[in-house]
Amino acid sequence: MEFRILAEGLAFPEGPVLMDDGSVIVVEIAAGRVTRVRRDGSTQVVATPGGGPNGAAIGPDGALYVCNNGGFQWAEVEGLRVPGNVATDYVTGRIERIDLGTGKVERLYDSFEGHRLSGPNDIVFDAHGGFWFTDLGKHFAHHTDHGGLYYATPDGRTLKRAVHGPDFNGVGLSPDGKTVYAAVCTRCYILAFDITGPGEVAPSPLAAVPGRLVADFPGRTLLDSLAMLESGRIAQATLVDRPGIGVADPATGDIVYHPFPDLLTTNIAFGGADMRDAAVTLSSTGKLALARWDEPGLRLNHKA
Repeated sequence: MEFRILAEGLAFPEGPVLMDDGSVIVVEIAAGRVTRVRRDGSTQVVATPGGGPNGAAIGPDGALYVCNNGGFQWAEVEGLRVPGNVATDYVTGRIERIDLGTGKVERLYDSFEGHRLSGPNDIVFDAHGGFWFTDLGKHFAHHTDHGGLYYATPDGRTLKRAVHGPDFNGVGLSPDGKTVYAAVCTRCYILAFDITGPGEVAPSPLAAVPGRLVADFPGRTLLDSLAMLESGRIAQATLVDRPGIGVADPATGDIVYHPFPDLLTTNIAFGGADMRDAAVTLSSTGKLALARWDEPGLRLNHKA
């Protein structure tokens, strides 16, 4: 897969959103900010919500909705920036709405049934105007908070937890909107959940073993964010053993790998007139790559 580096020097970029003007909005988790990258490589700070802005998506009102994981501690390992345990100033994870014109940050959700959101990670809007998001959980020195798969409305009034569990990272919707997919980071597989209503999924035979397994990645091929292709296949960002994008067929489980030169290749997003422009975040080296994909991505809800 041929690509070019659009920007460098970013502070652990993730959550790319391709905009209609050709720019790409990314979060910089380690800097607690949201940044616009133009096609000439220049950058502009959109907002500085602090904490750890992570996955991002445009909502039906044109605002940017951001999963904020609350922040990490960071380490430099052989020149690479790597996230670790919870930040020393961590209070909670949250969901935020950002006005792209003014940079105003509004907190929508930070708890569920009296418990804080641990580390909201990735987000996708459905055709009804609500959004699914994952909570990766949060690592502390001697314990881990678990998250899960959630659904919320952008008015700040309704938050549901569809599935409770650890390590939920990437999230996406099938082209017909009937299935929600979630990547389970350190277990290295993608799960599918049949949607029965807004924020509701069909029950699993055992609550401790949720969903249907649709793709299983070998070894320590850890999973980060994902994006859907128009064909219904899943473009899954992969870490460590086979860094890059693994395109998985949920019908067969077959995976085709596209390597990228960063152990923490964390996100991919699609855009452009033909939906074949792909923005890929090379996070540990602080780079944003732009590629022409071999098939179109799925056009997201509420985004022209």
